[in-house]
Amino acid sequence: MLRSIAASYREAYSGITRPVWLLSIATLVNRSGTMVLPFLALYLNEELGFTPAEAGQTLALYGLGGMAASFLAGWLCDRFDPRRVMTWSLALTGVGFLVVGHLRGRLAISLAVMVLSVVGEAFRPANSAALAAASDPAKRVRSFALNRLAVNLGMTLGPAVGGFLAAYDYGWLFKADGITCLLAAGLLRFSFREAGTVEEAAPAEQPPAALSGPSPWRDRHFLTLLVLIFLIATVVFQVMGTYPLSLRDLYGFSEARIGLVLAINTFLIVLFEMVLVHSLADRDPYKLLGVGGFLFCAGFALLPLGSSFAYVAFTVAVWSVGEMLTFPISVAVVADRAAEANRGRYMGLYNLAFATAFVVAPLLGTWIYQSFGPRALWYGCGAIGVVVWIGFYALSTADRSSPGSEITPRAA
Repeated sequence: MLRSIAASYREAYSGITRPVWLLSIATLVNRSGTMVLPFLALYLNEELGFTPAEAGQTLALYGLGGMAASFLAGWLCDRFDPRRVMTWSLALTGVGFLVVGHLRGRLAISLAVMVLSVVGEAFRPANSAALAAASDPAKRVRSFALNRLAVNLGMTLGPAVGGFLAAYDYGWLFKADGITCLLAAGLLRFSFREAGTVEEAAPAEQPPAALSGPSPWRDRHFLTLLVLIFLIATVVFQVMGTYPLSLRDLYGFSEARIGLVLAINTFLIVLFEMVLVHSLADRDPYKLLGVGGFLFCAGFALLPLGSSFAYVAFTVAVWSVGEMLTFPISVAVVADRAAEANRGRYMGLYNLAFATAFVVAPLLGTWIYQSFGPRALWYGCGAIGVVVWIGFYALSTADRSSPGSEITPRAA
C-alpha cells in the first residue's frame, strides 16, 4: 500500500518542465514571506485605530490597484517576457512593503496600499503567462498545481510565523514580507539568465495583428466563467478581512491561533493537491469546478455552527478541498482557451475577476458583518456556493471551442 501511495506521488510530479520548477521555486521564496495581507485588517483595526469598515475600505483600495494591474500586466506580458514583468513586480513590491510599514496616516496608507497593489498584483498574470508558456499543454493543470503548491507551502510558513510576529510587533510583518519579495526577485533573475529557458513573449516590433489575436471580450463562454470565478473570489477575500475578525469574535482566537488556522489550509493543499488533480485527469473540468466552488463556499458557511479549534479545523478542511478542485483547474482552462498571442490578456482578465472581487468583498463583507453579524455573512457565502455549482454545470453543457488539457471533459 505504501508503495502504491509513493508511486502515485511520483507520477503526479513527473514530466513537469524545469522552467516550471524554477518559476515555482521563486514563488515559494516570495510566498514564504506572505505576512502582511492576512493580518492587514487586524493591523489597521488594532494598531492604527481603523474601524472594521475603514479597514475594509483600505483593503478595497488594494483591489482597485489590482484591477489596474490586471490590465497593465496583461498588456505587458503580450509584448515582453513575462519573467521580466514578474521580476520588476517583486522588486518594487519589496520596497513598497518596507515603506508602508512606516506610514501611520490613513490617507498616506490608503495611497500607498493602492500603489503597492498595482505593482504587486502585476505578478499574478505574469506568473500565469510564464507558466503557460513553460508547461507542456498535456500537463498544464499539474504545472499550475505545482505553482500553487509552492504558494501554499510558503503560506504554510508565512501566516503562521506572521501571527507570532504580529503578537510581538506588527512592524516585523512588513520587513519580512518586503525582504522575501526582494529575495524572490533576485532568485528569478538569477535562475533565468540563459535565454530560451521559457518561450519568449511576442516582441513589440511585430505587426499589431500578430500581437492581438482574438479578443477575450468576445469570448462569451470565458466571460461567463469569469463571473463565476468572481463570485468565488468574493468569498476567498473574506479570508483577509472578516474571517480573522470572525475567528476573534466567535471563537476568541488570538493572532497566533488565527495564523495556525490559515496554516491548516496550506498544509492540506501542499500534501494532497497534486495527487488529487492528477487522479481526476479524465473528469469534466467544469463539473469539477462546480463541486469545488460549492465545497469552498460551504466550508465557510459551516463556520458559525461550532465552538472549538477542532471544529474550525474541520471547516478549513472542507473549503480546502474545494480550493484544490477550483483554482488549478480554472486557470488551466483559461490558459487553454487563449491563443499564444493573447494569453497575457486572458490571464489579465482572469486576474481582473479576483481584483474586482478584492474591491467588492471587503466593502460588502464588512458591511454585512457590522450590520447583520458574522452568521449572516457566512450563510450568504453558502448561498453563493449553490449559485456557482449551478453555473459551472451549465457551462459543462455549453459548446467549448478550446482544446483540452490534462483535465478534459469526458466524451458524451
